[in-house]
Amino acid sequence: MPRKGMSSLFFSPKASASSLSQNYPSTSARILSDASMDRVLTISESVIGKWNSDASAYAKVTSLFYENRREARDFIRCVNELQRCMHSLVAQDANSEKLVRGHCLMEVAMKRLQKEFYQILSMNRAHLDPESVSARSSRASTRSSTSDYEEEDDIRIAGESISEVEDVSNVAMADLRAIAECMISSGYAKECVKIYKIIRKSIVDEGIYKLGVEKMSSSHIQKMDWNSLELRINNWLSGVKIAVKTLFNGERILCDHVFAASDSIRESCFAEITREGAQILFGFPEHVAKIGKKKASPEKLFRLLDMYTAISGQWPDIESIFSFESTSAVLSQAIASLIRLGESVRAMLTEFEATIHKDSSKSPVSGGGVHPLTVRVMDYVTLLADYSNVLADILAGQPPPSKSSLPESYFDTSDSDDFPEPAISLRFAWLILVLLCKLDGKAKQHKEVSLSYLFLANNLQHIINKVRTSNVKYLLGDEWLASHEAKVKQFAANYERLGWGGVIGSLPEDPTAAMPVEEAKECFRRFNASFEQAHRKQSVCVVQDSKLRDEIKVSIARKVVGGYREFYDANRALWRGERDLVRYAPEDVGNYLSDLFFGSVGSGSSSSLSSTSSTSHSRPLRSR
Repeated sequence: MPRKGMSSLFFSPKASASSLSQNYPSTSARILSDASMDRVLTISESVIGKWNSDASAYAKVTSLFYENRREARDFIRCVNELQRCMHSLVAQDANSEKLVRGHCLMEVAMKRLQKEFYQILSMNRAHLDPESVSARSSRASTRSSTSDYEEEDDIRIAGESISEVEDVSNVAMADLRAIAECMISSGYAKECVKIYKIIRKSIVDEGIYKLGVEKMSSSHIQKMDWNSLELRINNWLSGVKIAVKTLFNGERILCDHVFAASDSIRESCFAEITREGAQILFGFPEHVAKIGKKKASPEKLFRLLDMYTAISGQWPDIESIFSFESTSAVLSQAIASLIRLGESVRAMLTEFEATIHKDSSKSPVSGGGVHPLTVRVMDYVTLLADYSNVLADILAGQPPPSKSSLPESYFDTSDSDDFPEPAISLRFAWLILVLLCKLDGKAKQHKEVSLSYLFLANNLQHIINKVRTSNVKYLLGDEWLASHEAKVKQFAANYERLGWGGVIGSLPEDPTAAMPVEEAKECFRRFNASFEQAHRKQSVCVVQDSKLRDEIKVSIARKVVGGYREFYDANRALWRGERDLVRYAPEDVGNYLSDLFFGSVGSGSSSSLSSTSSTSHSRPLRSR
């Protein structure tokens, strides 16, 4: 039922007969005969008078459109006929008593339709909610001009094959459209539109609030702690898609349908209903972006990227829904948020790079393992790669990083300006390059040069593994991977040369060649000493990547165990008589090497190995 006093709030009667010619212009009139006009007026008095709330208690408490739909359709037809009649009367005599009589009937009819329009909007809030409305196949189908109220039968038939909710929604939309078209064509658009805007705007505003999006100023957001702000960001991220796909899209469909008879009316209605809520929704990311630039941190960057993704990913829908000139402010706000978010993301990436440069940890990593900085940076970089599409937009057109801040030796000579890489690929390669440069400095913290090379091999291998198992590989490409894998092999070879070169050099160039007994004894002594020294130093080393660990061990074993085995076999008679001199069988050497690089072989094992130098073999010798 309508609110008490509703008519006084929304209805402005046109009491002056002198204004009739403005509402019913004669230029479009089809002149009717006097008999026809009398017939129309007589029928109108009967049909319209029945539903005069001021004259009938029945009309006051009963809904025309809910009581008898056929009668409602006849009522609309009667009003349309009355309107055409009044056009004819204006063309004949603007001061005609019949025109005044028709005007009074039109006032009653418009008051009735206004009441019905209000009731349908109010009582069908659940069936006209944006979710139900947006389920309609397309807005285009609702814009077909069917000004007469003939579509009821079609809706009834269609309703048999769809859900009851959709059926009720379609019927309500058809009723609203029929009333709106009748009131607009009769010169009462203002009254109709006013009711529509008040009710539907309250629904949109309530919908925005229920999605957890509140109107907040930049100063308010800047005072919030991060946890509170992140909660609101999460609410926004959860709600923005619903707002676009359902709330605003549903309102656009409903508005386009109800006011299909007038492009200007449906545009102004939709703009006024949604403008405030949409600007609150799309303005929030801009406020967050402003604070993001001032309080940059890694976790905040991903929230900004999430918001950028949410807007840019739905941009086609946003642009389509708010395509009116009168809603251009909404699009401008969404664009402003994207620009601000992009600026903050770029600033945060620069700050992230700076944190790599500023890392001041001085303690060397035990065993030359993977540095915590490497882990943190690569975890961050791989997460960034999941946003490669939006980052490509944000970084597009950005100048490449300046190479002046890093040594020239860190850049591949194969880089060519003839085939420039995309900005996003350059930025990812640059971040990793900055990390590698920092790691090079940290490698010098190790006293043993061999351990420095193992440290570089370990960390670069970790970087490669993270690249290969993430979206970063698509940004850097196979050539980058191949180039850096070659560097890992080079670092490993340098480690092997410096860490185990003394052991390999303690053996004769031709291990199988015959030599004097004393010279052979001295060679065994050199091997024992160099192997024990190398094992003692290298037993603390760790190689976390299993493939790299095996490659290094196989390479060392091939040179150390292989050469020692040949020398050992060539001097079989000597070691059979000098067990205290020949401490290790080739199998023992291989077993000791196999225990390396797990990070669990400590000084205890080293001392155990060296203690065998004064007694006997650490493991039983096997005679052939």
